[in-house]
Order: sequence, then structure tokens, then C-alpha cells
Amino acid sequence: MAVVIEKDTIIGDVLDVAPQAAPLFMAIGMHCLGCPSSRGETVEEACMVHGIDCDPFLAQLNRFLEAYEASELEKK
Repeated sequence: MAVVIEKDTIIGDVLDVAPQAAPLFMAIGMHCLGCPSSRGETVEEACMVHGIDCDPFLAQLNRFLEAYEASELEKK
């Protein structure tokens, strides 16, 4: 089962376990993913700073990670 990202998940932790999620963050304007301050923010904090509704973003992010994991399993 894919990792489930929640509002209080730290962005750095997301990127450590799922670096393939970076484009989703970048697509909504979070271009500073390598900055120490952004890596320490929660997903909810980052969404708030960037004017993004957190719940739909989390749903999209978790669907993406689930689909990515399924795709990787099919390759094996």
C-alpha cells in the first residue's frame, strides 16, 4: 500500500519517501522544494502559504502515489 500523506506530513518527509511527488508540488507553485524552510513545513502550511486548498491537493497527491506504486509493482 502506498504511503498516505496527511495535512501534518512534513514536505521533506514526503520527498524522502516519494521523490516522484515533487512535480505535483511544483505544479501548484511550490518551486522551493530544496529550501530548508520549505522541507520543514507541513503540507497544510505550504498549501496555506501558496493559497491552495489542502484537501483536494492531498487527495490528488495520494491518488498519484497509489497509482505510481501500482505501476511500479506491475513492472516487477
